[in-house]
Amino acid sequence: MNAIKEARRFIERQPDDENARILASLVLALESDRSFELVTLYRLDYKAFNLAIDVLREWRLDRYYAGKAKLFDLSYQVDALNRPPTQGATAGPAPAAAPAPAPAASPATSS
Repeated sequence: MNAIKEARRFIERQPDDENARILASLVLALESDRSFELVTLYRLDYKAFNLAIDVLREWRLDRYYAGKAKLFDLSYQVDALNRPPTQGATAGPAPAAAPAPAPAASPATSS
């Protein structure tokens, strides 16, 4: 079994476990190009640490497939569940998405 699929199953089975939360944070950092404190990996137990290293190896290969997308989605959900609520937060409309970048101008052709 590949590490990404194994990590997804691990997080699904134990979303409240600290190891699962750390793995989810690692995945979110990898997917969104956010920073991740490497020292956090040392809080993982031995098996989860090895799984995190294997996820890093697979991610490095940049193999994108449905399993990676499912793992990212699950990791995002776990992160949202474990994030403390903000003070004075009220339910309201979701923030608007950022506008799409303008298409690149095509190079001028010489005649």
